[in-house]
Amino acid sequence: MEDDDPRSETVDEALQKKHHDMLERFSARHQARKSDSASSSSSSSTFESTSSFLSQFADSKRSIESRIAELRLASDSSKIRSDLAEISSSIDDLEKLVAANSYFLPSYEVRSSLRSASDLKQSLDALSAALLPKKKFSFKSKPSSSSSSTKIQKRDLAPPPTNVVVRDSPGFRNKRGETLAKRFRSSSSSSSSMGEFTLSDLDSCRVHLTGTVNALFIHRLRNCSVYTGPVLGSILIDDVEDCVLVVASHQIRIHRAKKSDFYLRVRSRPIIEDSSGVRFGPYCLGYGGIEEDLKTAGLEEETESWANVDDFLWLRAVRSPNWSLLPQEERLSSVSISGEGDS
Repeated sequence: MEDDDPRSETVDEALQKKHHDMLERFSARHQARKSDSASSSSSSSTFESTSSFLSQFADSKRSIESRIAELRLASDSSKIRSDLAEISSSIDDLEKLVAANSYFLPSYEVRSSLRSASDLKQSLDALSAALLPKKKFSFKSKPSSSSSSTKIQKRDLAPPPTNVVVRDSPGFRNKRGETLAKRFRSSSSSSSSMGEFTLSDLDSCRVHLTGTVNALFIHRLRNCSVYTGPVLGSILIDDVEDCVLVVASHQIRIHRAKKSDFYLRVRSRPIIEDSSGVRFGPYCLGYGGIEEDLKTAGLEEETESWANVDDFLWLRAVRSPNWSLLPQEERLSSVSISGEGDS
């Protein structure tokens, strides 16, 4: 009709273009994942349909349950630790599978799948406690009269908890009192971007990660500040205390965190488990090229999901006391870091 408002057509065209661009980004990421190694592709594949995802998830879940059941009856004690580590890695891959497909899955399916993975992890933890010697390493042991440097050496040499797998991916490990910087290639670059990156056993360090990476794993950090560009898949955080983390990802899971602040840009609701005294605020990082990195990762829009935290172990109707929002007057307003570091 002649009376149609041309502005409406312009808005429709703009929305269609935005939707088309988003689909192209997802398609590009999907193709990039398919070119990874066989083991990587099996954990990062996207299916573009809920039924296909659920079928793959159910198959993987049954396989892990079967391996746990077999390990209960295992007679070869020499392989128990390696078998536990392999099963734990499979559960991590299952979580990554959910994160890689979370952009099209209904929120209920995401929550249900992550809860299933959490149940598997708890079953494995219980089995580990039953099969392995009772003596466990703990950061809470009473301090000795030795120097602080000796304490750090003892911590580094002690074996990690059996339910945490220190991944073999590139990363920063076993550092104290250092500033650590890494510049990843942009995911929009013709060169392939970094697959996975790990931060493990860091004490009193400042970490700058710029550019994009497919997945980020953070284990055993004390008194650290971590600032990262967007992560294309998921971020798994385990055992951090007295830390500040400024991170962006499609899915973020936090396990065993204490007295730490998280500044997030995230597409789905952040998940915490076995955590206390953790606070949340909006992503506030800046560096040259970050806007393009956020756009390429599909994280250019602020959804405020950082303020809607799920505590998986808190089942009461009232809000969990284990987390809170950072008061406005205590929040970091902005953090600027350079893009320096090895690429």
